[in-house]
Amino acid sequence: GRVGTKNQVKCGAASLAVQLQQPFDSSLEKPQFPGASAEFVDQLEFIQPNVISGIPIYRVMDRQGNIINPSQDPQLSKETVLNFYQKMTLLNTMDRILYESQRQGRISFYMTNYGEEGTHLGSAAALEPTDLVFGQYREAGVLMYRGFPLDLFMAQCYANADDLGKGRQMPVHYGCRDLNFVTISSPLATQLPQAAGAAYAIKRENMNRAVICYFGEGAASEGDAHAGFNFSATLECPLIFFCRNNGYAISTPTNEQYRGDGIAARGPGYGMLSIRVDGNDVFAVYNATKEARRRAVAENQPFLIEAMTYRIGHHSTSDDSSAYRSVDEVNYWDKQDHPISRLRHYMTARGWWSEDDERSWRKQSRKTVMEAFERAERRLKPNPELLFTDVYNEMTPGLNKQRESMWRHVQQYKEHYPLDLYEK
Repeated sequence: GRVGTKNQVKCGAASLAVQLQQPFDSSLEKPQFPGASAEFVDQLEFIQPNVISGIPIYRVMDRQGNIINPSQDPQLSKETVLNFYQKMTLLNTMDRILYESQRQGRISFYMTNYGEEGTHLGSAAALEPTDLVFGQYREAGVLMYRGFPLDLFMAQCYANADDLGKGRQMPVHYGCRDLNFVTISSPLATQLPQAAGAAYAIKRENMNRAVICYFGEGAASEGDAHAGFNFSATLECPLIFFCRNNGYAISTPTNEQYRGDGIAARGPGYGMLSIRVDGNDVFAVYNATKEARRRAVAENQPFLIEAMTYRIGHHSTSDDSSAYRSVDEVNYWDKQDHPISRLRHYMTARGWWSEDDERSWRKQSRKTVMEAFERAERRLKPNPELLFTDVYNEMTPGLNKQRESMWRHVQQYKEHYPLDLYEK
């Protein structure tokens, strides 16, 4: 054994001597680090932040509803386009009525979707009904497109006995298992890693399904966004990240939110295919989402879509946006570049929609919304017992104690608790 060791040492020394005699060409040396694929350089140079900048905005229609490149026209039927328009305007009407309802003290809170209707309808139409949706809180149009009835929108906002969530959530926090729409959760960006997990599960089931996850450019600053992006890329999940870049995160403008080129620029850093689209062009949103959905399922990889749009309304009924932006700025988007008016131009040019159609539909849609609104107001509230259900299979002693305490309190001060307004 010792002789062998001596021989190995002699051979090693001889090999090293031969290597030392040969000239070493450092230009041929390749990095062996496992964490990146790159070449060595001998000049000190930092990568500029604008290495990915000026990402173009894909669009199909101009502001007047004209198709720019005929090859990009999705060639949707008249019935489909009319459905887009009617859903977008119905959402708009529902927003106006529920916003005023909150202002009159009838409901506690509301968030409008003004100006972002194109991102909802264009993306929702490009999905399959079985695809799972994780929303943020401004995607009511997606749920409306999938067939969620006005009565249930109203029931949720009024927290009445018909509410699928049994009155436990604040208004606009919709959810529907039957329509594959995961219940909205207020904390920003929690849905991103959840969507990655759901998409990974769907991938393992080997089903023809995808997950779409909506969020705003403000939510993209949360740590959960990083986790969601990285998990989905490394686990190779069939997931579409859909960012609604509407200019403001409550009162924070984009120039204070990030320094890079928006959200789409982040995709390459995570190894994700990315695109930036005109969010006020319902056809551009439709085309981008449809192709992303097709490839996400076929190739098991995530996609990032950044839809550029504008939040015309206040952030919510708790916000007054006149404190941080001008009326002229809002008016431009409301009057000059609105997704609804753009689609109407397109339909009018084809003879699919007239002034009479518009007047008739606006009158009919308002009547439909008002009827649902009135039914929701008259409906009883959920049974107070539901406060204590759906967490544990059997009520725990601590929970039971709270329940008994609540009923004692209600009985003691019954003049303040009109139980006849609640279901028995």
